[in-house]
Amino acid sequence: MLKFDNIEFLYFLLAIPVIILGMILYARWQRLSLLKFGDNTLVSELTKSSSSNRKKIKNILLIIILSFLIVGLSNPQIGTKMEEVKREGVDLMIAIDLSYSMMAEDIKPNRLERAKQAISRLIDELKGDRIGLVVFAGQAYVQLPITTDYSAAKLFLSTVKTNLIPTQGTKIGNAIDLCINSFDKENTQSKAIIIITDGETHDDQAIDLAKKANETGIITHTLGMGLKKGGPIPIYKNGDSKEYRKDRDGNTIVTKLNEQMLRDIANAGGGAYIRANNSKSGLNTLFKEINKMEKKDIGTMVFTQYKDRFQIFLFISLLFLIFDLIFLERKNKWNKKINFYK
Repeated sequence: MLKFDNIEFLYFLLAIPVIILGMILYARWQRLSLLKFGDNTLVSELTKSSSSNRKKIKNILLIIILSFLIVGLSNPQIGTKMEEVKREGVDLMIAIDLSYSMMAEDIKPNRLERAKQAISRLIDELKGDRIGLVVFAGQAYVQLPITTDYSAAKLFLSTVKTNLIPTQGTKIGNAIDLCINSFDKENTQSKAIIIITDGETHDDQAIDLAKKANETGIITHTLGMGLKKGGPIPIYKNGDSKEYRKDRDGNTIVTKLNEQMLRDIANAGGGAYIRANNSKSGLNTLFKEINKMEKKDIGTMVFTQYKDRFQIFLFISLLFLIFDLIFLERKNKWNKKINFYK
């Protein structure tokens, strides 16, 4: 397997065609300038020690030197060993609510951003555990299949916004059902679902599905985002909040945390209900719940050893540089009498 430690240096290779074009244009300009200087016989007599072929060779050497130098600076590496790394962990599916009510600012900066911060911190604490991400509102979708690639998890998390899902609502049952089906049924890993929402729904199906999941060994935790007093739902235009969402009668909608619903789901799922507020996100409690779960080995085949190969390219570049310094552009006294370049 080949990879580049400093792959950004390879972009400099795009300058090579520009340099070649510059050499061609410069040689053409030089030739036309000499023709203006005098007739061909006089110019040939004055420049008989100069060799156009030698200039071409020098230009080719310069291109070779630059090319090998750039590749060397990018530090090509070859994977020489692949081994199975044993990791202990659990399987986690995180379902995050993307309904409009998650934009309420009763907890700062808003419920959704606080939820994303909590998930990001959770990912930072994981060691060997596998994680997947589901987003839901009126419908539920897998944003990230279960994986041990935490960098990918953070990348997908950064793209999460309320406009990802066109159908609004808070169908927690759909999210739980999708999480259950997203687990690998064949492995024996301990499994848990983490629902992050304000719980503003009356979804009885969610309680039944959490109970069903618990019967198959999948624990369901709920993390409530918001305050009991609630808050209005801002409407953003060009990044600024100009007004708040209103009902059909023109009254400002106030969204409140539905703690009872989230407690019922957690109880049915054999998990814990945790509430986030402005002073804490409830992660410490969540970490304790995850650490209680039995962790089993996960075998993953990965490339673990790479060898640097930049030395080869820099050495070749150095050899051509030395040759370029020795190779003169003009004819020297040893070959002046014999013209090899006609």
